Amino acid sequence: MAEIEFNVLTGQCLNRRIDDIEVVRKEVLAWQEFRNNRNARVNWQFTAKAARIKLSRLYPALES
Repeated sequence: MAEIEFNVLTGQCLNRRIDDIEVVRKEVLAWQEFRNNRNARVNWQFTAKAARIKLSRLYPALES
């Protein structure tokens, strides 16, 4: 889920060159407040079970 948010941040906020770190901080904070105020949600395209099958190489099964 963090990767999805970073991708959205990059596309909506950091899609240009910014030379000053303080400007980056202010932009990210404003973007974060906007996303939080909108109660942004992730639109999952498949179930957790399907994800475990499709992404099995990334998420190995745990032995119990």
